[in-house]
Amino acid sequence: MTIPVFPAGAVPRLARRPWHDHYYAMYSGALGGIVTDPAGMTVPADDHVVHRGDGVFETIKCVDGHVYGLAPHLARLSASAERIGLRVPCGPADLTAVILATLRAGGRRDALVRVILSRGPGGFGVAPAECPEPGLYVIAYRLTPPFMDAHPDGAKAVTVDVPIKPGFLAVIKTCNYLPNALMKAAAHAAGADFPVAFDERGFLAEGATENLGIVTREKVLQVPRSGRILDGITVQRVFALAPAAVRGGLLAGVGVADIPRAAMDAASEILVFGTTPDVTAVVQFDGRPVGSGRPGPVQAALNRLLTDDIRSNAELRTPVG
Repeated sequence: MTIPVFPAGAVPRLARRPWHDHYYAMYSGALGGIVTDPAGMTVPADDHVVHRGDGVFETIKCVDGHVYGLAPHLARLSASAERIGLRVPCGPADLTAVILATLRAGGRRDALVRVILSRGPGGFGVAPAECPEPGLYVIAYRLTPPFMDAHPDGAKAVTVDVPIKPGFLAVIKTCNYLPNALMKAAAHAAGADFPVAFDERGFLAEGATENLGIVTREKVLQVPRSGRILDGITVQRVFALAPAAVRGGLLAGVGVADIPRAAMDAASEILVFGTTPDVTAVVQFDGRPVGSGRPGPVQAALNRLLTDDIRSNAELRTPVG
């Protein structure tokens, strides 16, 4: 096999791939600006986020030209960075400016934006000290429809045996997502849409990139306690909106709890919460129907409340401009 060696200044451009059509723009701190050509949307191989997973990130939704929940997402990004001793290279105002500029350059009113804060380039060792400056990358890319829009009959979920992250890492949105990727692969192999993990005590934990919860037969919305899961921005917002469903009599209450497998099996509804799926109904869990086997009224109500909030809550909507 003959392997070409490209001399300096003669590096070929990356070949255009079909999935590149879904990449709109990228800000790279390494380049000092924004690129709209996917061939330029690269990260240095010696950035510790590449070879060590040493970094944190957030994924934020832009709908109809407005970024939803920017402040809480950036607050969680800052908290994750602080927990691993990673300096944010700019303040919230400048970071917001970079995010909005990247979205404007992407030219789409609907998009996802991935904010990656890395340890930065500096070598291929493991010591963070070899990285003199943190890295910042912001990517605007395709926003797919919420799960229930594309699959109105609901989702299938399956228990996976991939161990969840240790407590310290479980509460940090780290770029090391190998367990999450393995969870998603296991669900796919089982013909399911979402994986479900349980902690060492047998209590409900989370999915690959989503939070999970149940509606009990007593009409109480429950989600797992903090500590062994990442506190989701979407599920927190749904909890803030859920009292409207309580006032309307659809729910008797909301709360956090240790949720054993038996409670999952007895639930009238199982729900998935996330930035991209919004509020999704699980109609089949481990091959058995959930409740009636159809999306339930609580999912419909909570998803409607969240959708209205995404499109009309001025306090949580930041215009791209």
